[in-house]
Amino acid sequence: MAEMSEYYVIKKKAVPDVLLSVVEAKRLLETHKVSTIQEAVEIVGISRSSFYKYKDDIMEFHDNSQGTTITINAQMDDEPGVLSDLLKIVADHGANILTIHQSIPINATAALSLSVQILETTLDVASMLEKMEDMPGVHSVKLIAKE
Repeated sequence: MAEMSEYYVIKKKAVPDVLLSVVEAKRLLETHKVSTIQEAVEIVGISRSSFYKYKDDIMEFHDNSQGTTITINAQMDDEPGVLSDLLKIVADHGANILTIHQSIPINATAALSLSVQILETTLDVASMLEKMEDMPGVHSVKLIAKE
């Protein structure tokens, strides 16, 4: 039996509210908007025990590390312009496309694997992925690796 990973990448909508509140409390402390843990937990509406229980186990996905390579899988319609529009989003966010592999369409749907290098000037990757997901003709977008 294969050993399970200790780390996972999941979308925000799948994270329980208490964990998102812990992230927000940590952000308040890091940005010096509050000076004590008690103030932070009161603002976000969780107990101190919840904060201490999870504070070391959840952190934001900081996706703008220069030189980082991410791999994205997408399912999209086999229609003219869908791939070019998706690639334009990557370009508009200032990321460097390393590899593109699009499968032969089956039932008018194609699978895309895209490796993208994150540069110092790259804009927010989470925003880039959201824009891809919201595109007409795109069924799903998944971040499958970060190196």
